[in-house]
Amino acid sequence: MSFVVTPNILLPMSSIDKEKWAVIACDQFTSEPEYWNTLKALVDNVPSTYHIVLPEVYLNDEPMHRIEKINHNMTIYLKNRIFEEYHGFVLVERQTPHVKRRLGLVIAIDLEEYQYEVGKEGKIKATEMTVPERIPPRVQIRENAPIEIPHVLVLMDDREEEIIQQLYKRRKKLKKLYDFQLNMDAGHLRGYLVEETKDIIQQIEGLSDDINLIVGDGNHSLASAKVCWENLKKELSAEEQEDHPARYALVELISLYDEGLTFEPIHRALFNADVNVIKTLQNRLSGEEKMDIYYRNEIYQINIPENPFTAIKQIQEVLDEYVSRNQYIDIDFVHGIDSLKKIVKNNQDCVGVTMPALKRDKLLPYIREHGVLPRKSFSLGEAIEKRYYMESKIIKK
Repeated sequence: MSFVVTPNILLPMSSIDKEKWAVIACDQFTSEPEYWNTLKALVDNVPSTYHIVLPEVYLNDEPMHRIEKINHNMTIYLKNRIFEEYHGFVLVERQTPHVKRRLGLVIAIDLEEYQYEVGKEGKIKATEMTVPERIPPRVQIRENAPIEIPHVLVLMDDREEEIIQQLYKRRKKLKKLYDFQLNMDAGHLRGYLVEETKDIIQQIEGLSDDINLIVGDGNHSLASAKVCWENLKKELSAEEQEDHPARYALVELISLYDEGLTFEPIHRALFNADVNVIKTLQNRLSGEEKMDIYYRNEIYQINIPENPFTAIKQIQEVLDEYVSRNQYIDIDFVHGIDSLKKIVKNNQDCVGVTMPALKRDKLLPYIREHGVLPRKSFSLGEAIEKRYYMESKIIKK
């Protein structure tokens, strides 16, 4: 059985304001509540994906009440028939403030072939270590949700760019599904319906004999979908499992070599911290490369290994150990150097640790050899370039 299937995709009907419908991935701007407050004011009282996701900035603010509201809103949206359904893939063309074009393909993947646990084999693999405590809130949303609306970006090693690029060249022959400006100055989004999917699935399946796809963004969201499916399938017969909608997760597929795909570091912000964090890193790390650390009005530099994979692993190990010994310190993962500087400036006892960037051509070989990277090792673009929620899919029978 194929690990890629053709989904029935739900999109908001033409009368709905797409600029207010689509909002950025929930795991962005987690230390910048002003972003989400501005967005809330923009989309309040209109149909929007803002009302059916849980921004992580609010994880400590009555999460159960928010989760119940999310599931309720999903049900209301379905009852009010705000969606139109299409069978096929969606070719996505994204413009951001930083790149002219990034191409993707919305598909559905079989969660039976996705593995995030170290040592388990599957055609689709996580790239980063999954943090168990980050899964339960997402599971609580999904286990009672009638639909899923994903921000997961999955990467394929299509070095010759024969799959999505070829579709894009034929885009004028495809039905255009949407074409609009994204809110919060995040660029532009277009989508085209791809109804002939059989050959595309065969191409994706033929990319590799071992790992065909790796998760670039949304590791924890996809892991949560896997947990929900594992729990649900215990109640199903083998026949019922075959075509149950919860078995298949909607994702956006992107070529590792797409010209609009950039690999950016994810920086660390340590709250309630001081210069002792910096001294610890200076004492424990060494190497030929330099790394900046921001604290109050000062910029410190420390030495790190030249290999970014090694550097990220060592930095995270030191920080994890330090935080475990100083449990009053909170750590957040920040996309974009400007956001890091802003957070440090606005929080007196905050240490901002910059991280090195990975190289795309080394990523899949690393996953094959070592399994997974430390959590939050890289970002596909800056925070503002993250996937906006647009397509959705039924996951309950």
